[in-house]
Amino acid sequence: MPPWQLLHCRPGRVGLTLVRPWALPAVSVLSDFLHSAASVQLDVILVIYLIAITAEAMSGALAAGRRNMDIFGVVVIAFVTALGGGTIRDMVLGNYPIGWTQHPAYVYLVVSAGLLTTVIARYMQRMKHVFLLLDAMGLIAFSLIGSNVAIKLGYDPLVVVMAGMITGISGGILRDVLCNQVPVVFRRELYASVSMLVCLLYLGLQALEVSIGISTALCFAGGLGLRLAAIRFGWRLPVFSYQQRWE
Repeated sequence: MPPWQLLHCRPGRVGLTLVRPWALPAVSVLSDFLHSAASVQLDVILVIYLIAITAEAMSGALAAGRRNMDIFGVVVIAFVTALGGGTIRDMVLGNYPIGWTQHPAYVYLVVSAGLLTTVIARYMQRMKHVFLLLDAMGLIAFSLIGSNVAIKLGYDPLVVVMAGMITGISGGILRDVLCNQVPVVFRRELYASVSMLVCLLYLGLQALEVSIGISTALCFAGGLGLRLAAIRFGWRLPVFSYQQRWE
């Protein structure tokens, strides 16, 4: 086969182009590889998401138990903790129908996790470090998912960052408010700020036209590392304390 092919032939006009046939399979293989990598990446994020909402539901159930709530209260707090962030995000962005209404399996999962927690609660103190790891993974996964939803809807970069943060931290805020305590996100190690940095990094990589798979992997690894380091070394934002009363 000659190293050229006839592209088109019209009366009075013949177009020829030089093609390297041996390069075509390489391009096809590379395209297939990138497509497969993106699919695997999405599958990994989905698995992390499912693990995260399960862990968040269990943390919500434990918080309800500390407030001596009944089984209905446990289920409500578990649901709000796990799926509240995504629900608020979709309502703010006008992204309907809301995700869990189209995937009721998520509801079954978080309710089951909450009820299971009431049975195994006595053993969960030993799993504290595992829960911290799962919570950190969930924070990053939620933030990336929320940012991606806003990007697909064509929102401004500021709104994209806010959507990611809302998805990442709102569930925990609702849990603590319903349990009548100051939200942990406002008084513990770096948490919301990690979500914000992850969203900003993701936006920056997208602006540089880095592939979604690579962007997601870099953001996930960087965000997870930062959150775990904050837990390990106690990194936190400066605290504002004002005790004086106006009388």
